[in-house]
Amino acid sequence: MILCAEYPSPLGRMVLASDGQALTGAWFAGQKYFPAAPMERRDDIPALADARRWLDSYFAGGTPDPRSLPLAPAGSPFRRLVWELLLDIPYGQVTTYGALAGEAARRMGRYAMSAQAVGGAVGRNPISVIIPCHRVVGADGRLVGYAAGISAKSWLLQHEGAL
Repeated sequence: MILCAEYPSPLGRMVLASDGQALTGAWFAGQKYFPAAPMERRDDIPALADARRWLDSYFAGGTPDPRSLPLAPAGSPFRRLVWELLLDIPYGQVTTYGALAGEAARRMGRYAMSAQAVGGAVGRNPISVIIPCHRVVGADGRLVGYAAGISAKSWLLQHEGAL
């Protein structure tokens, strides 16, 4: 059972999820890859309260550190590596799928890595906004590939001053 709480973001309702110890999800209502598993509303979970405070600070113009939260996104070792790389993208800056692929390859001891494989992992990031997948753009700088939609991605990047 996924423990959850709602968060009223400027972009619409978000659902925050926890395993009881850490934050395991943060999705905009209706976005791609929203989990189908049963959820139990629990507003008393510290990890969810911490995430709400983090989001309050972020949407108020602050630059809270995602690593200050107990994060536990579930995924393959490759996806978790990519999500860790996302945490390294500074607030107000962007990177490309190709640059992430190069860094993933380096960390895995490989010569190269597919930008498409990285894009698949970025797109399935279960902790939207906090793990900043919105900071990844196409090779030509275009806004592509955000599970909550390009308009949400654009809003987040404008909010951060990255556009």
